[in-house]
Amino acid sequence: MEREINRRTRVASAVMRALNQSVKVKKELSRTAKLSIYRSIYVPILTFGHQHWVMTERMRSWIQAAEMSFLRRVAGLSLRDRVRSSDIREELGVEPLLLHIERSHLGWLGHLARMPSGRLPLEVFRTGPTGRRPRGRPRTRWRDYISRLA
Repeated sequence: MEREINRRTRVASAVMRALNQSVKVKKELSRTAKLSIYRSIYVPILTFGHQHWVMTERMRSWIQAAEMSFLRRVAGLSLRDRVRSSDIREELGVEPLLLHIERSHLGWLGHLARMPSGRLPLEVFRTGPTGRRPRGRPRTRWRDYISRLA
């Protein structure tokens, strides 16, 4: 899963660089236009298929870093300005991307709860893995992750 997050952050960063060269840095583009680019292009690329992710602390950190990199550029700031992420989000009126992802996880759980029996996603959710687990700490299952969220 971490490879997928890594790939998504690279793709989203490539989109950010392409926009940076053409549109995003331009001073004449309004902040609302830049934020609509963020909401309509950047966020969907970064979060495609996120309902099924089990978010580890490392993944949360990567997503937050990618998100703040874009928002800092929109706000016209850099890391050297030493402005808190919460202040940037408040100034731009954007909610944290991790909050959006967690809400979507709970929404997917609601879909599973209402799903008629026999559907494949529900069957996968109900069944557990067979066989022996590898040595070491067990990986967090989606079910365990959701129970911590709720």
